[in-house]
Amino acid sequence: MLTTIRRRKISAIRTVIVGQAHRLPFSSSKHKETRGRRCACPTIHIVKPGERILGVEGGGTKTAWVLVEPVVPTGRDDAAWEFHVIDQGKLPPSNLRLTTPERLRQIFTELPTEIDRAGVFLAGCGTEEDRRLLKEICLGIWPKARIVTGSDRQSGLAAALEHGDGIVVNAGSGSSVTGRRGDHIERAGGWGHILGDAGGGYSLSIQALRLILREHDLHRCAIEFTAKVLHALSLNNLDELVRWVRRANKMEIAMLAPVVFDAATAGDPRMMEIIEKGARVLCEYTEAVASRLHVLAPKVALIGGLFYRDSIYTHAFRRKLKKNLPDARVAIAERAPELGAAWLAAEAGEHAAFHPQPSQTQIDSLAAALTEQRNPRSENLEKMSARELVQVFVEEEKFVQAALGAAAAELTKAVEIVAESLRNGGRLFYVGAGSSGRIGVLDASEIPPTFGAPRELVQGVIAGGVTALSRSAEGAEDDETAGALAMDERRIKNPDVVIGISASGRTPFVLGALARAKQLSAKTVLLTCNPTVAGDADAGQPRSPIAATVLDLVITLAVGPEILTGSTRLKAGTATKVALNIISTGAMIALGKVRGNLMVDLHTTSTKLRDRAVRVVAELTQCDYSSAREKLETSGWNLRKIIREIDKK
Repeated sequence: MLTTIRRRKISAIRTVIVGQAHRLPFSSSKHKETRGRRCACPTIHIVKPGERILGVEGGGTKTAWVLVEPVVPTGRDDAAWEFHVIDQGKLPPSNLRLTTPERLRQIFTELPTEIDRAGVFLAGCGTEEDRRLLKEICLGIWPKARIVTGSDRQSGLAAALEHGDGIVVNAGSGSSVTGRRGDHIERAGGWGHILGDAGGGYSLSIQALRLILREHDLHRCAIEFTAKVLHALSLNNLDELVRWVRRANKMEIAMLAPVVFDAATAGDPRMMEIIEKGARVLCEYTEAVASRLHVLAPKVALIGGLFYRDSIYTHAFRRKLKKNLPDARVAIAERAPELGAAWLAAEAGEHAAFHPQPSQTQIDSLAAALTEQRNPRSENLEKMSARELVQVFVEEEKFVQAALGAAAAELTKAVEIVAESLRNGGRLFYVGAGSSGRIGVLDASEIPPTFGAPRELVQGVIAGGVTALSRSAEGAEDDETAGALAMDERRIKNPDVVIGISASGRTPFVLGALARAKQLSAKTVLLTCNPTVAGDADAGQPRSPIAATVLDLVITLAVGPEILTGSTRLKAGTATKVALNIISTGAMIALGKVRGNLMVDLHTTSTKLRDRAVRVVAELTQCDYSSAREKLETSGWNLRKIIREIDKK
């Protein structure tokens, strides 16, 4: 993605960068006059056109990064810059205090390597020793780059305030308040989710979960919010909820914050009370910081997912702050903290306006995908009767059958590849995003109970992690490096098979995973519904975005345009599910886990499955139901043991 950042010329400040990474950018004894105010500014160096500047901001839930290149437009002086954002993305968490140096190196290895400067600002990087350690890690990754390190509070200040004075209120999964007046810095909150972070997503979610259990204990009743949480997590009861919370990490719990906000917006007074309380705490912190800075009308910039997503939180904060700081100027910050990190690395003092837009190549590539075309048979959906709508859906299913038939040879090859891999000690991984990822996880989760296979044998990997199974994880699919890192985390090796699932065939998370899997010598398969990926494009159409050398096999399910344009959970989803059924079931059959058409390795973990096992034994031994059940009870419900005894006879 290409983003242009236009910066207005200001005579007082040129494009500069921090020269010594160990210095705090806001506490140096050297100053410049900026917009009429005396602002802290460390030793500086002039940024050169064409330099590649990396900005990194990391915390407890993610690591966001952006790669920027400054240029001087033709016909303009050297103080008027244009920045191009070459690339950007998100990676797993990188809190300096919670993440080992080895893990940080692994994460940073996924970032661009050809850079001239880097600004790396992480949560937990608060001391001189922290900054020194972080700089050493960075120099191990980028030995020739000029590097500045610091805390995520600094990158937040830079993104929101540049060199100016004001207060930044951050409410994401955690929370913090940081203010600056000249070289005077004041802080409140930001102590971490266990002891602090009041007003952040984790804190709000925990309060809501505690309310659910308190109401159950006191009144033996389930409040309306209970059903919403259980639905969001795909859970059935409070016992399952408690078990989920015990296993969940900070990010997963914080991801329930949108459910809290949705309930409050729908009129739930108790959820609204939780939100009001969170806003009140953040206001108290803001007032305390303003008091210590001796300002009555501060600029207050709001950053973080809770403010960006829900205007209800912004309104609650404004309303409460106005009572004690009526002249405060409150606004949502325009730029993300990783851009602040890049800004600090370049020490760009002028205003930077960001206008993201995909490249023309990306636009053409996506538009050419068969799954993005309009279906002429469904152009008047809103005018159809229910009967007509049903008929259209039923008739469109014939294209699923035709697509599967046309791909029979490739599906056969996939079964053979997977079966051979599993025989040799390998594993099968499905990798996808959105609907494709959920279908892969679904098929993988069915293998252990159906075939008695260990859970690690077939695994589903979805962009955005477990929370993306029940809630949309916007943007997760666009991160190619996150897909590659997911393969590293699962220690992909030579005997493994990785099947990337992408209806368009162009999902960056999936392509990144496939490329890394091939680097690690695993077998790679791409399952797509876009014929252009398989090289079947007409002349002039965009070709596959992934090199043919990366893939051992491409399975194309050309189901045609969807009834609802671009909604690949429909025909593409159906065809994908059937294809995965064929591949996994075929491989399990090849491994001897089926007798005739009977499951002989199933786990007898429920009444239904025990009944099925009894009927399998009765069928294979030609005995009655009671005798078959007795055999299983005697064997400890070990169906495979009975099958082996039958084979000996």
